[in-house]
Amino acid sequence: MNFWERVTGSDLTREWKAFEARAAALPDDYQAVWEQIKAHLLPHGDFTGRNLTPILDAALALLEEAAADEQSLDEVLGDDIRGFCTALAGGEEARTYRDRWREQLNRNVARKLNRLGG
Repeated sequence: MNFWERVTGSDLTREWKAFEARAAALPDDYQAVWEQIKAHLLPHGDFTGRNLTPILDAALALLEEAAADEQSLDEVLGDDIRGFCTALAGGEEARTYRDRWREQLNRNVARKLNRLGG
């Protein structure tokens, strides 16, 4: 990836389009699960979502393989898709973008209060 792709995000656009093309080839119930996986993983992304690309690629590959083997989604993912996604993202302690923004806001407020107080 060159500098221009990184700045504009064109590499991510290509990857997302490739993901969606692969997902469109899945059976309908697998496509619905893919949408849920994306929804549960996106809060764990950084500003660009670049850190989620390998995780989403692996999850989609798992769905493709399960569909090819005609496995049920419960066999592959279990009945807790949110828990599956949390485990993919790094467990319960995995920070979301909201956590990072909250920490940044708290640091900025504390810094401002220290300037005013003393």
